[in-house]
Amino acid sequence: MLSVETRHAIHQDHAKTMGTDELRRHFHVGGLFREGEIRLVYTHYDRFVMGGAVPGAGTLTLDKVEETRTATFLERREMAIVNIGETGKIATGSESWTLERGDVLYLGMGSGPVSFSGAGRFYITSAPAHRALPARLIRLSDSNCVKLGAVETSNKRTINQFVHPLVMESCQLVLGYTTLEDGSVWNTMPAHVHDRRMEAYLYFDMSQEQRVLHLMGEPQETRHLVVANEEGALSPPWSIHSGAGTGSYTFIWAMAGDNVDYTDMDFVSMADMK
Repeated sequence: MLSVETRHAIHQDHAKTMGTDELRRHFHVGGLFREGEIRLVYTHYDRFVMGGAVPGAGTLTLDKVEETRTATFLERREMAIVNIGETGKIATGSESWTLERGDVLYLGMGSGPVSFSGAGRFYITSAPAHRALPARLIRLSDSNCVKLGAVETSNKRTINQFVHPLVMESCQLVLGYTTLEDGSVWNTMPAHVHDRRMEAYLYFDMSQEQRVLHLMGEPQETRHLVVANEEGALSPPWSIHSGAGTGSYTFIWAMAGDNVDYTDMDFVSMADMK
């Protein structure tokens, strides 16, 4: 079963007028992972797509998606998939890959229908592409590992970059995930914006009672979303994207836009935020 929800782009002046329910309707993303289903959110932020596939006892195939008006979903797109569940398998045509928990699979433009099977919980990200690039399975040991933060500032964390210029080539999609160490709760602080790219977060590895307070909005007029396990947030180019959790967690970040320069950020001092 396939379901697709469309999210239109929101101007920052409009976002300032939103109450909690409206803010969540446009920027909070939940309910992606349901057994026996592929659930996608098609956004008008750089035509980025995020979604989930949980095959359970069967096989799920992502092929034609009406929103793209192409013969197959990947006809003019690239995709990066993160397995946040147990061992699963992904296949395209004559190729197949086994993904353990934490593995990332990149599929280039023109890969054709994509099939999911096994015990995986597959997080899907996709963006338009301009040329075909080879598929690649990237395991945690293949990622570029960056250590940042400190215990004193409650943001000691490990960043693993997967679809990233230091690891592999892509068209515009950039993806990795960040894990907070025990006792650290703040991610991506100091906060930043990047007007050249949008970004999406997916939070996971959280217990059911834990939450993350995800900060968004313009730096001088911030808003927040309360996010649970396996839920996400869309971040427009004008918005900061930062957060603090009630316990340990990991978040997947994915970006699409004008460039693939991970360091292309406009930092915002905490003293300037309101």
